[in-house]
Amino acid sequence: MKSRRMTGLAAVVLAGSLVLTACSGGNGDDESTDGDGPADNGTDGTSETNGGESAATTGIVTANSNEPQNPLIPTNTNEVGGGKILDLIFEGLVYYDADGAAHNAVAESIETEDSQNYTITLKEGLTFSDGSPVTAESFTKAWNQGALLSNGHLSSYFFEPIEGFSYDEDSDLTGLEVVDETTFTVALQQPEADFPLRLGYSAFFPLPESAFEDPDTFGENPIGNGPYMLDGEGAWEHNVGISLVPSESYQGDRVAQNGGVDLKFYETQDAAYNDLLSGNLDVLDAVPDSAFGTFEDELGDRAVNQPAAIFQSFTIPMEAEHFSGEEGTLRRQALSHAINREEITQAIFQGTRTPAVDFTSPVIDGWSDSIPGAEVLQYDPEKAKELWDEANAMSEWEGTFTLAYNTDGGHQAWVDATVNSIRNTLGIEAEGNPYAVFADLRSDVTARTIEGAFRTGWQADYPGLGNFLGPLYGTGAGSNDGDYSNAEFDDLLSQAASAGSVEESSTLYNQAQEILFQDLPVIPLWYSNVTGGSAETVDNVAFGWNSVPIYHEITKSE
Repeated sequence: MKSRRMTGLAAVVLAGSLVLTACSGGNGDDESTDGDGPADNGTDGTSETNGGESAATTGIVTANSNEPQNPLIPTNTNEVGGGKILDLIFEGLVYYDADGAAHNAVAESIETEDSQNYTITLKEGLTFSDGSPVTAESFTKAWNQGALLSNGHLSSYFFEPIEGFSYDEDSDLTGLEVVDETTFTVALQQPEADFPLRLGYSAFFPLPESAFEDPDTFGENPIGNGPYMLDGEGAWEHNVGISLVPSESYQGDRVAQNGGVDLKFYETQDAAYNDLLSGNLDVLDAVPDSAFGTFEDELGDRAVNQPAAIFQSFTIPMEAEHFSGEEGTLRRQALSHAINREEITQAIFQGTRTPAVDFTSPVIDGWSDSIPGAEVLQYDPEKAKELWDEANAMSEWEGTFTLAYNTDGGHQAWVDATVNSIRNTLGIEAEGNPYAVFADLRSDVTARTIEGAFRTGWQADYPGLGNFLGPLYGTGAGSNDGDYSNAEFDDLLSQAASAGSVEESSTLYNQAQEILFQDLPVIPLWYSNVTGGSAETVDNVAFGWNSVPIYHEITKSE
């Protein structure tokens, strides 16, 4: 019998080093160590102090965010506002450092011989903030709840690789088996070497027993196992903010260095930025476009403008009138050629965005700027008009092209510029469709009641090319907002996931992108930098590879 290969992320990082990003730490709308992980899985990963002790003499950090779309159930949260909170109050089997490298967290070890069958052993003695133990069942029951078809959770797609997953009927994840209180096994449907890398994403977080007894109530006042917890009843005031305090039971690496985090939900980014300038907000991760030309001078060395794993686009549902079949392909190509990305990123974003040349992000290893078909992203008014007229010969266009966006996220200027570019190039009526609140926009998108095109984007869940592709464009995936489906694309995703090396995997993912350039399930726009900053009230402010501030490291005097 072969000796079992110990990964504990160490071997996975060695085998998958090209999947890990290397974005430097520093002070979206929607991290710096060597990242090699514990080499022998022998360390317990605990800190000498707990959350309560470290935060005893420090102040509460205030930061901007927005109202989550749904109650805070990890497997049913796939947007940034809810994700920020979940990452603070929960901890998964692994966590990602500032550079996007994975480290063991709740996991003592993650072992495999064949990249298909994994044995996961948990650290002993860990608890949720209510004192209940974190056990193997905390993971297996949470994953099964998230994967069950009838529950309709938005992140169910992430469990597709596990044996027993079904898109057709309710089915238990038969590939999960509890061995004892701190050990469970995972059987995948095929070898997937980067499976452990995904396990820091919120879909894979554990849940206490109370979450299964009354999920709706739990989602309003969730109990986690992370460095923070909700500050009692009423901590989440909808559309206003949420108050988090350090969890005294937390024993992991991400010990809170402050007295808590208050996330304030703003109606506009301008209001948040003005609060930062006036000292009423400590940390901001989304500078409004009105301040792009001035914020670095106004904030000085407290300003942040660094690459992040964020991709921006807009989506047109695949079955929308005039946008399906051959006619739809022509119109999608025409719209893409009609957008002057270079001009918009310079005039509106002033160097804080870069025109997209693919569907992923340049900060992810394996990224390519020369994928065949990417020429459809080039501004070409004559080609755009030619394609649009060709589509009109099949079915004459009528009405107004609309692009929905949320005004609380600082999107109006670029949407106006984009629809103006489309209007002037194609000679059609085109306008923005504003929503006041991000959650309302996402609700209509999720319910498939939205009319016209709508802004979309992706802030990476884990640092891999596949994370930008599978969850958004895989058939039936939870974030596949346009209901795109292509069997050849799905097959390439499957091949990439089971590839024998990261280099081979990246090649296959980029081949899959060639299909996306033909079908254009979304219109790629640009890559985002994280633009933000901090007030003089706080220190040790850094932003991670995915643009989110590393809240637990921020210090603030009382």
